[in-house]
Amino acid sequence: MITVASRARAEHLARQRRVLAEVASDLVRVEAWLDATPPDGIPDAGTLTLHVPPGPHGMRVGEGRNRAAAAAIAAGADLLVFLDVDCLPGAGLLESYRAAALAHPAAILCGAVTYLSSVQRPETAADLPFLVRPHRARPALAPGVTRAATNAEYDLFWSLSFAVTPATWSTLGGFHAGYEGYGAEDTDLAWTARAAGVEMRWVGGADAFHQWHPVSSPPWQHLDDILRNGATFHERWGSWPMGGWLEAFAAAGAIEQRDGVWERVATPA
Repeated sequence: MITVASRARAEHLARQRRVLAEVASDLVRVEAWLDATPPDGIPDAGTLTLHVPPGPHGMRVGEGRNRAAAAAIAAGADLLVFLDVDCLPGAGLLESYRAAALAHPAAILCGAVTYLSSVQRPETAADLPFLVRPHRARPALAPGVTRAATNAEYDLFWSLSFAVTPATWSTLGGFHAGYEGYGAEDTDLAWTARAAGVEMRWVGGADAFHQWHPVSSPPWQHLDDILRNGATFHERWGSWPMGGWLEAFAAAGAIEQRDGVWERVATPA
Protein backbone atom coordinates (compact mmCIF):
# COMPACT_ATOMS: atom_id res chain seq x y z
CA MET A 1 0.00 0.00 0.00
CA ILE A 2 1.47 3.31 -1.13
CA THR A 3 0.44 6.61 0.46
CA VAL A 4 1.77 10.13 -0.03
CA ALA A 5 1.39 12.07 3.21
CA SER A 6 1.82 15.49 4.78
CA ARG A 7 1.30 17.07 8.19
CA ALA A 8 -1.73 18.92 6.86
CA ARG A 9 -3.51 15.55 6.57
CA ALA A 10 -2.33 14.05 9.87
CA GLU A 11 -5.87 13.35 11.09
CA HIS A 12 -6.78 11.65 7.81
CA LEU A 13 -3.62 9.55 7.94
CA ALA A 14 -4.32 8.41 11.50
CA ARG A 15 -7.78 7.26 10.48
CA GLN A 16 -6.43 5.53 7.38
CA ARG A 17 -3.85 3.65 9.45
CA ARG A 18 -6.53 2.43 11.87
CA VAL A 19 -8.81 1.17 9.12
CA LEU A 20 -5.94 -0.46 7.21
CA ALA A 21 -4.93 -2.36 10.34
CA GLU A 22 -8.45 -3.82 10.41
CA VAL A 23 -8.73 -4.85 6.77
CA ALA A 24 -5.18 -6.02 5.97
CA SER A 25 -2.49 -7.99 7.76
CA ASP A 26 -0.05 -9.15 5.04
CA LEU A 27 0.71 -5.70 3.70
CA VAL A 28 3.89 -3.87 2.72
CA ARG A 29 3.06 -0.27 3.55
CA VAL A 30 5.08 2.69 2.26
CA GLU A 31 4.46 6.31 3.24
CA ALA A 32 6.16 9.07 1.26
CA TRP A 33 6.15 12.35 3.19
CA LEU A 34 6.07 15.43 0.99
CA ASP A 35 6.67 18.22 3.52
CA ALA A 36 9.85 20.31 3.51
CA THR A 37 11.10 18.52 6.62
CA PRO A 38 10.93 14.81 7.51
CA PRO A 39 8.02 13.55 9.64
CA ASP A 40 8.27 13.96 13.39
CA GLY A 41 8.24 11.10 15.84
CA ILE A 42 8.34 7.36 15.25
CA PRO A 43 6.88 6.03 11.97
CA ASP A 44 3.89 3.74 12.10
CA ALA A 45 4.95 0.19 13.00
CA GLY A 46 5.74 -1.94 9.97
CA THR A 47 5.77 1.03 7.60
CA LEU A 48 8.58 2.07 5.27
CA THR A 49 8.87 5.85 5.52
CA LEU A 50 10.41 8.07 2.83
CA HIS A 51 10.95 11.82 2.66
CA VAL A 52 10.45 13.52 -0.70
CA PRO A 53 10.76 17.28 -0.13
CA PRO A 54 9.01 19.83 -2.35
CA GLY A 55 10.52 21.20 -5.51
CA PRO A 56 10.69 24.92 -6.31
CA HIS A 57 7.01 24.99 -7.28
CA GLY A 58 5.45 22.79 -4.60
CA MET A 59 4.93 19.25 -3.41
CA ARG A 60 6.13 16.50 -5.74
CA VAL A 61 3.19 14.14 -5.49
CA GLY A 62 4.06 12.07 -8.54
CA GLU A 63 7.71 11.72 -7.55
CA GLY A 64 6.63 10.71 -4.04
CA ARG A 65 4.54 7.91 -5.50
CA ASN A 66 7.41 6.89 -7.80
CA ARG A 67 9.89 6.55 -4.97
CA ALA A 68 7.38 4.76 -2.75
CA ALA A 69 6.64 2.30 -5.57
CA ALA A 70 10.35 1.58 -5.97
CA ALA A 71 10.64 0.93 -2.23
CA ALA A 72 7.60 -1.37 -2.26
CA ILE A 73 8.98 -3.37 -5.18
CA ALA A 74 12.35 -3.66 -3.46
CA ALA A 75 10.54 -4.96 -0.37
CA GLY A 76 8.91 -7.73 -2.45
CA ALA A 77 5.45 -6.33 -3.22
CA ASP A 78 3.74 -8.21 -6.05
CA LEU A 79 0.96 -5.61 -6.43
CA LEU A 80 1.20 -1.85 -6.03
CA VAL A 81 -1.92 -0.35 -4.49
CA PHE A 82 -1.97 3.45 -4.37
CA LEU A 83 -4.31 5.09 -1.85
CA ASP A 84 -4.09 8.79 -1.08
CA VAL A 85 -3.72 9.89 2.52
CA ASP A 86 -7.25 11.29 2.66
CA CYS A 87 -8.82 7.98 1.56
CA LEU A 88 -9.97 4.97 3.55
CA PRO A 89 -9.95 1.43 2.14
CA GLY A 90 -13.18 -0.49 2.05
CA ALA A 91 -13.08 -4.05 3.36
CA GLY A 92 -13.01 -5.40 -0.20
CA LEU A 93 -10.54 -2.95 -1.73
CA LEU A 94 -7.39 -5.07 -1.48
CA GLU A 95 -9.09 -8.38 -2.23
CA SER A 96 -10.82 -6.89 -5.29
CA TYR A 97 -7.64 -5.34 -6.63
CA ARG A 98 -5.74 -8.60 -6.09
CA ALA A 99 -8.38 -10.65 -7.91
CA ALA A 100 -8.48 -8.17 -10.78
CA ALA A 101 -4.68 -8.19 -11.03
CA LEU A 102 -4.64 -11.98 -11.28
CA ALA A 103 -7.15 -11.86 -14.12
CA HIS A 104 -5.69 -8.76 -15.82
CA PRO A 105 -2.04 -8.40 -14.78
CA ALA A 106 -1.19 -5.99 -17.60
CA ALA A 107 -3.94 -3.46 -16.75
CA ILE A 108 -4.14 -0.36 -14.63
CA LEU A 109 -6.96 -1.03 -12.15
CA CYS A 110 -9.38 1.57 -10.79
CA GLY A 111 -11.96 1.17 -8.03
CA ALA A 112 -14.95 3.33 -7.15
CA VAL A 113 -14.63 6.29 -4.78
CA THR A 114 -17.21 7.60 -2.34
CA TYR A 115 -16.78 11.21 -1.27
CA LEU A 116 -17.78 11.51 2.38
CA SER A 117 -19.56 14.58 3.70
CA SER A 118 -18.26 16.78 6.50
CA VAL A 119 -20.35 15.00 9.12
CA GLN A 120 -19.28 11.50 8.07
CA ARG A 121 -16.22 10.60 10.15
CA PRO A 122 -15.99 6.78 10.13
CA GLU A 123 -13.58 5.40 12.71
CA THR A 124 -13.67 1.69 11.87
CA ALA A 125 -13.97 -0.48 8.77
CA ALA A 126 -17.37 -1.62 10.01
CA ASP A 127 -18.72 1.91 9.50
CA LEU A 128 -17.91 2.03 5.80
CA PRO A 129 -20.45 -0.30 4.11
CA PHE A 130 -23.28 1.99 5.21
CA LEU A 131 -21.65 4.97 3.51
CA VAL A 132 -21.10 3.59 -0.01
CA ARG A 133 -22.19 6.17 -2.57
CA PRO A 134 -19.81 5.98 -5.55
CA HIS A 135 -19.10 9.19 -7.41
CA ARG A 136 -21.43 9.38 -10.39
CA ALA A 137 -18.72 10.56 -12.79
CA ARG A 138 -17.26 7.06 -13.08
CA PRO A 139 -18.61 3.51 -13.48
CA ALA A 140 -19.57 1.67 -10.28
CA LEU A 141 -19.64 -2.10 -10.76
CA ALA A 142 -20.79 -4.95 -8.57
CA PRO A 143 -18.13 -6.76 -6.50
CA GLY A 144 -16.25 -9.29 -8.62
CA VAL A 145 -17.05 -7.51 -11.88
CA THR A 146 -14.48 -5.63 -13.98
CA ARG A 147 -14.82 -3.77 -17.26
CA ALA A 148 -12.31 -2.35 -19.70
CA ALA A 149 -12.39 1.43 -19.95
CA THR A 150 -13.15 3.07 -23.26
CA ASN A 151 -10.57 5.41 -24.78
CA ALA A 152 -12.56 8.41 -23.56
CA GLU A 153 -12.75 7.01 -20.03
CA TYR A 154 -8.98 7.30 -19.55
CA ASP A 155 -9.74 10.95 -18.74
CA LEU A 156 -11.65 9.68 -15.67
CA PHE A 157 -8.55 8.14 -14.09
CA TRP A 158 -8.05 9.38 -10.52
CA SER A 159 -4.76 8.59 -8.83
CA LEU A 160 -6.28 8.65 -5.34
CA SER A 161 -7.03 4.91 -5.62
CA PHE A 162 -5.60 2.52 -8.21
CA ALA A 163 -3.46 -0.60 -8.51
CA VAL A 164 -0.90 -2.04 -10.94
CA THR A 165 1.49 -4.97 -10.99
CA PRO A 166 5.21 -4.10 -10.84
CA ALA A 167 5.55 -5.19 -14.48
CA THR A 168 2.80 -2.81 -15.59
CA TRP A 169 4.31 -0.04 -13.47
CA SER A 170 7.59 -0.60 -15.32
CA THR A 171 5.77 -0.31 -18.64
CA LEU A 172 4.20 2.99 -17.55
CA GLY A 173 7.48 4.35 -16.24
CA GLY A 174 5.74 5.95 -13.26
CA PHE A 175 4.47 9.52 -12.95
CA HIS A 176 6.16 12.20 -15.05
CA ALA A 177 8.54 14.16 -12.81
CA GLY A 178 7.78 17.51 -14.43
CA TYR A 179 4.67 18.19 -12.36
CA GLU A 180 4.94 19.99 -9.01
CA GLY A 181 2.12 21.28 -6.84
CA TYR A 182 -1.47 20.61 -7.76
CA GLY A 183 -2.91 18.95 -10.84
CA ALA A 184 -2.38 17.06 -14.11
CA GLU A 185 0.00 14.28 -12.99
CA ASP A 186 -2.81 11.72 -12.86
CA THR A 187 -4.22 12.58 -16.28
CA ASP A 188 -0.68 12.41 -17.66
CA LEU A 189 -0.26 8.88 -16.29
CA ALA A 190 -3.58 7.82 -17.82
CA TRP A 191 -2.64 9.24 -21.22
CA THR A 192 0.74 7.51 -20.94
CA ALA A 193 -1.10 4.24 -20.31
CA ARG A 194 -3.39 4.75 -23.29
CA ALA A 195 -0.49 5.68 -25.58
CA ALA A 196 1.41 2.56 -24.47
CA GLY A 197 -1.59 0.30 -25.08
CA VAL A 198 -2.02 -0.43 -21.36
CA GLU A 199 -5.60 -1.38 -20.66
CA MET A 200 -7.47 0.45 -17.89
CA ARG A 201 -10.14 -1.52 -16.05
CA TRP A 202 -12.88 -0.50 -13.65
CA VAL A 203 -12.94 -2.84 -10.64
CA GLY A 204 -16.11 -3.55 -8.70
CA GLY A 205 -15.75 -3.99 -4.95
CA ALA A 206 -12.52 -1.98 -4.68
CA ASP A 207 -14.26 0.84 -2.84
CA ALA A 208 -12.31 3.75 -1.39
CA PHE A 209 -13.78 6.48 0.79
CA HIS A 210 -12.46 10.01 0.40
CA GLN A 211 -12.43 11.76 3.77
CA TRP A 212 -13.88 15.25 3.83
CA HIS A 213 -11.71 18.35 3.89
CA PRO A 214 -12.47 21.90 2.74
CA VAL A 215 -12.25 22.47 -1.01
CA SER A 216 -13.14 25.27 -3.41
CA SER A 217 -14.47 25.04 -6.93
CA PRO A 218 -12.71 26.18 -8.97
CA PRO A 219 -9.64 25.76 -6.76
CA TRP A 220 -8.39 29.34 -6.68
CA GLN A 221 -5.55 28.50 -4.29
CA HIS A 222 -4.10 26.24 -7.00
CA LEU A 223 -4.51 28.59 -9.99
CA ASP A 224 -0.79 29.04 -10.64
CA ASP A 225 -0.15 25.30 -10.26
CA ILE A 226 -2.94 24.52 -12.70
CA LEU A 227 -1.57 26.95 -15.29
CA ARG A 228 2.00 25.69 -14.93
CA ASN A 229 1.17 21.98 -14.86
CA GLY A 230 -1.42 22.44 -17.56
CA ALA A 231 1.24 24.01 -19.78
CA THR A 232 3.56 21.05 -19.11
CA PHE A 233 0.78 18.65 -20.08
CA HIS A 234 0.05 20.70 -23.20
CA GLU A 235 3.70 20.53 -24.24
CA ARG A 236 3.67 16.75 -23.84
CA TRP A 237 0.28 15.92 -25.30
CA GLY A 238 -0.93 18.91 -27.33
CA SER A 239 -4.03 19.35 -25.18
CA TRP A 240 -4.94 21.21 -21.98
CA PRO A 241 -6.19 19.18 -18.98
CA MET A 242 -8.59 20.43 -16.29
CA GLY A 243 -10.67 22.22 -18.93
CA GLY A 244 -13.65 22.87 -16.68
CA TRP A 245 -11.55 24.73 -14.14
CA LEU A 246 -9.71 26.71 -16.80
CA GLU A 247 -13.03 27.79 -18.28
CA ALA A 248 -14.25 28.82 -14.81
CA PHE A 249 -11.12 30.88 -14.18
CA ALA A 250 -11.52 32.48 -17.61
CA ALA A 251 -15.19 33.27 -16.99
CA ALA A 252 -14.15 35.05 -13.78
CA GLY A 253 -11.66 37.16 -15.74
CA ALA A 254 -8.57 35.69 -14.09
CA ILE A 255 -6.98 34.05 -17.15
CA GLU A 256 -7.19 34.21 -20.90
CA GLN A 257 -5.88 32.16 -23.80
CA ARG A 258 -3.18 33.71 -25.96
CA ASP A 259 -1.86 31.79 -28.97
CA GLY A 260 -3.24 28.58 -27.50
CA VAL A 261 -1.68 29.11 -24.06
CA TRP A 262 -3.63 29.94 -20.91
CA GLU A 263 -2.11 32.83 -18.95
CA ARG A 264 -3.04 35.06 -16.04
CA VAL A 265 -4.73 38.34 -16.95
CA ALA A 266 -2.45 41.20 -15.96
CA THR A 267 -3.95 43.40 -13.25
CA PRO A 268 -3.65 47.20 -13.52
CA ALA A 269 -0.78 48.70 -11.57
